[in-house]
Amino acid sequence: MKVFHGSTVVIKQPLVATGRKMLDFGQGFYVTDIQQQAESWAERMQRIRNEAGIVNIYELNIEKVKQHFRYFKFEYYDNAWLQFIVANRTGRADVENFDVIEGGVANDRVIDTVEAYMANMMTLETALGQLVKHKPNNQLCIAKQEVIDTCLEYVEYYKI
Repeated sequence: MKVFHGSTVVIKQPLVATGRKMLDFGQGFYVTDIQQQAESWAERMQRIRNEAGIVNIYELNIEKVKQHFRYFKFEYYDNAWLQFIVANRTGRADVENFDVIEGGVANDRVIDTVEAYMANMMTLETALGQLVKHKPNNQLCIAKQEVIDTCLEYVEYYKI
């Protein structure tokens, strides 16, 4: 599976421990199989850091991940996804249960709903009614260094 990571630096050997905490799926190295999504993130980082945007390309052996590691995929923006996102963003998630988590990003299309729900300004039913209108894009959070070391191969990078 070809995956991409948007940044302002070339990352040949990602480190899980350097990832920020309290993100959608917890601390880890985030990639996507959607090239445009990685490019958009690289462009965003380029504006923030005033450095050239970089898209790193990797090959992820997803079958090996599924066979040898604890892998979980959220198929939809649903209650399970919402509760997991909220738990991670508030520091209450038990992310130790998974080595790789795949699913939709809490991005500009859905973040207002997530934040309104987190602030108790929207009921669960209303939030789910809003989320169901959106088709999830995709991200994978690699939360265990061994997955990177054994299943992720750096291919190349390009500048935006």
